[in-house]
Amino acid sequence: MKRFLNLIAVASVALSLSGLAQASETKAAKPDLAAGEAKVTAVCSACHTADGSRGAPTNPILQGQHPEYIVKQLTEFKEGKRKNAVMNGMAAALSPEDMKNVAAYFATKKAKDGAAKNKDLVALGEKIYRGGIAKKNVPACAGCHSPNGAGMPAQYPRLAGQHGDYTKAQLTAFRQGERTNSAQMAAIAANLSDKEIEALADYIAGLR
Repeated sequence: MKRFLNLIAVASVALSLSGLAQASETKAAKPDLAAGEAKVTAVCSACHTADGSRGAPTNPILQGQHPEYIVKQLTEFKEGKRKNAVMNGMAAALSPEDMKNVAAYFATKKAKDGAAKNKDLVALGEKIYRGGIAKKNVPACAGCHSPNGAGMPAQYPRLAGQHGDYTKAQLTAFRQGERTNSAQMAAIAANLSDKEIEALADYIAGLR
């Protein structure tokens, strides 16, 4: 009887371990890049181009963006935490798996270099990006987004080469309380003037 009970206990442990292993495998399942490309072509390409490259300056460049960041933004568009009439509607139709696949697809693309447009503002933008503005409690952007704008996976987005118009619009939205899905960015942008935002946006556009 004791041996029988021991066998049952061993079997129970084995089943539990098997279940955990399967759950782990499911959680760690790799994104389907082909499915991601198909979804991008069908849903995203009209605004973001087929590979997330340099489309309209009012839309973000997604090429080379950290997949974790893209998934976070799509999830928050779907949940209404981030507001944009077009993106709220687009994200509503995406499943978590779709988001993961799309994000992985864009992440595989090599981001292209951008360029600053206003030489008179670039110096100010660089000064703020690298050193912040101490008297206004604005930290250096490089501290979170890295000196070359590469960002930090799963934490902070890649900024290097991003459209200046898009960056300017997002910083302004954070400052005005129109974009509310990052308390950290809202607090920082609240202390930036129009000129400082424009300078940062232009500097970031040429950052590499």
